[in-house]
Amino acid sequence: MANYYEILGVSKEATQAEIKSAFRKKARELHPDVNKAPDAEERFKELGKAYETLSNEEKRSLYDRYGEEGLANAGFDSAGPFDFGFGDINDIFESFFGMGGFSSSQVDPNAPQRGHDLRLDIDLEFEEAVFGVEKEIKIDHLEMCKDCFGTGAQPGTKPTVCPDCNGKGRVAHITRTILGSIQQVTVCPKCHGSGQIIGSPCKTCNGEGRVEKEKTIKVKIPAGVDNNAKIRVAKEGDAGKNGGSSGDLYIVMHVKPHKIFKREGFNIYSEVNISLPQAVLGDNITVSTVHGDKELVVPAGVEYGKILTIKNAGVPYLGHPEKRGDHLVLIKYKPPKSLNDEEKRLYKKLFELSQNKKPSEKLIDKFKNAIHN
Repeated sequence: MANYYEILGVSKEATQAEIKSAFRKKARELHPDVNKAPDAEERFKELGKAYETLSNEEKRSLYDRYGEEGLANAGFDSAGPFDFGFGDINDIFESFFGMGGFSSSQVDPNAPQRGHDLRLDIDLEFEEAVFGVEKEIKIDHLEMCKDCFGTGAQPGTKPTVCPDCNGKGRVAHITRTILGSIQQVTVCPKCHGSGQIIGSPCKTCNGEGRVEKEKTIKVKIPAGVDNNAKIRVAKEGDAGKNGGSSGDLYIVMHVKPHKIFKREGFNIYSEVNISLPQAVLGDNITVSTVHGDKELVVPAGVEYGKILTIKNAGVPYLGHPEKRGDHLVLIKYKPPKSLNDEEKRLYKKLFELSQNKKPSEKLIDKFKNAIHN
């Protein structure tokens, strides 16, 4: 897996200024208009991905701690599209160097463009995450305008090719300097890069071809999801442009804490307080779990802080609900705050027995005998 710091040629302690400077330098070397190596374009895109991550403090912090997987789990799509604060990768190159994008593989502005992915954060109750649930959620996303079918033009009309850029979306300007003539490619100011002119914009979408809609969808949350888990709902992101496919919706789940249970992986933890006689003599007790009350055998002489296990009473494995983790019970006990006369007599007799016990006689046996006498 590629190391973003190595791609940019900076150390992990590099400042934002150093990262930006390194990107500018590397971008000049790798841009396909300059570098004719077969892998130049792929390396240039990889450079853009590294810069997009390390120039954002939040993403950089996640990457430093968890790598690319951490970015994906937090809802950042490491495969793009990237946001440099300028627009796409071509726009940042123009901003830095006053040059155009990939002239050798210029993107058709009227070609179908995939819509953006969206992220939605939802809260889950502890039991909902354990057993799964079907949620009805509302989302706001861009949908294709049904009146103009995404063209942006009033029904009965259609866009025309921009006369200034001939449909390319970009125009070239020649600047003469003492070093010679320099060609600069910029976004066409007449069509704003679309390559088309809409004479009669659609009144429903104002010529955008897409409209924002609220939509209610049902999402099935599988059993066993954990905090910050992410579910992808295909094609529920923003609609694409020019007939492009819709992006995806990523749902990030935040599991609320439980009053009694704590979760670690697929195991669940809880605590139980028993009495001193139960600790000494042992007992069968009832313990609450997410699967209902379960019986737990407390062995005689159990130590304070001992963890006992109830098998298969934990969280179902994600994708394998028939397999479950365990429920782990932490044993606690403390001296009674008050005793009645009978209890005092028994504890006193136990104390006397423990002080005068014979080497061959166990304390627990004496305690049992004292209680039954």
